[in-house]
Amino acid sequence: MYAQVIFVIVLWPFHFFHFLSFDFTFSEELNTMELSKVTLEIFSKLEQQWLSHYEVASKIRILSIDGGGTAAIVAGASLIHLQDQIRSQTSDPHAQITDYFDIIAGTGIGAILASMITADDGFGRPLYTATDAVRFVSQNNRQLYKPKRTRLFLRRRRRFSSRSMENALKRVFQRKEDEGRLLTLKDTCKPLLIPCFDLKSSAPFVFSRADASESPSFNFELWKACRATSATPGLFGPFQFSSVDGKTSCSAVDGGLVMNNPAAAAITHVLHNKRDFPSVNGVEDLLVLSIGNGAPAKRANDGGECSTSAVVDIALDGVSETVDQMLGNAFCWNRTDYVRIQAFGLKEGKEEKVLSERVLESLPFGGKRLLQETNGSRIESFVQRLVATGKSSLPPSPCKARPH
Repeated sequence: MYAQVIFVIVLWPFHFFHFLSFDFTFSEELNTMELSKVTLEIFSKLEQQWLSHYEVASKIRILSIDGGGTAAIVAGASLIHLQDQIRSQTSDPHAQITDYFDIIAGTGIGAILASMITADDGFGRPLYTATDAVRFVSQNNRQLYKPKRTRLFLRRRRRFSSRSMENALKRVFQRKEDEGRLLTLKDTCKPLLIPCFDLKSSAPFVFSRADASESPSFNFELWKACRATSATPGLFGPFQFSSVDGKTSCSAVDGGLVMNNPAAAAITHVLHNKRDFPSVNGVEDLLVLSIGNGAPAKRANDGGECSTSAVVDIALDGVSETVDQMLGNAFCWNRTDYVRIQAFGLKEGKEEKVLSERVLESLPFGGKRLLQETNGSRIESFVQRLVATGKSSLPPSPCKARPH
């Protein structure tokens, strides 16, 4: 007797059916050994298909950019190399970083870069490339961090002009063809997270597209989010602002004081946001690229004393390094799913050294080790995984403009 048997298997995490058919003869000659071979063949094929879909479908890709400093040397070099590698490995000269990441987070100057590469052009595509964003920070650095005029007896206190930074941010976060409308958190082509610290509630406040999509009371103009996360005490005064409907207000200072490395905040957001990330159950479902913003080689003078600015640097670096250590522990079973790019003691004009610097990797439960791998090669390997898993399938901005 001849028959065709069709096996229908439901693979739960991905909610799709697999149909496998095998032709064989039912007869008295079909012995136990032959049946075992057929069974083994069936389940081997099922296992291969399940594992391939698991690798592709389950990993949510997170990009995190540290705050700290004003030049964004490490972040700038890393983002441009990341973009170039994506375009090279996909053979697509128009590919963007946001095509291959599901959520982007940034603090301080990292937030400005993150916001620029996720700002929606009105049609679901990024308004700026990584090259555009890095060039903006470089060319407008003096306007973003313009020294504020002070009276003679206060000149020793270095402060920056709030108005100068705000004008620069307003100019970049608007669409000229849309009558100069200022962009909001909803006007991003991928989910965006930006932290600050609210003096009114004495608690961290995180701007997110998810919250902005739920209520106008949590939707803020992008320039305000970037201004809030950059309000470093001593350099800028607290930033007073409100949501687009005026119902939520904050008095913000630098997000770097609590989340200079926003990678942990981004991971927590993904793990608890089942609406946008329903398939994520733990860190094993994540792929994280965390980009630092450099660390000074020396913080104290020869007498071992630290200036006020050095203390701020130590605090910001301490927050970043603590998060890196925690994530090193969380991903210790699969360290290739968490990649940290950082460089030390770099000065402006030395951007090319970022990619050639060897990786200093945090070890589980304390300590670091110097790897032979460089930052550049680590980004290249990470992009191979991004490209292999395909473009992000998350929906674009919830308020795209209609094409004219």
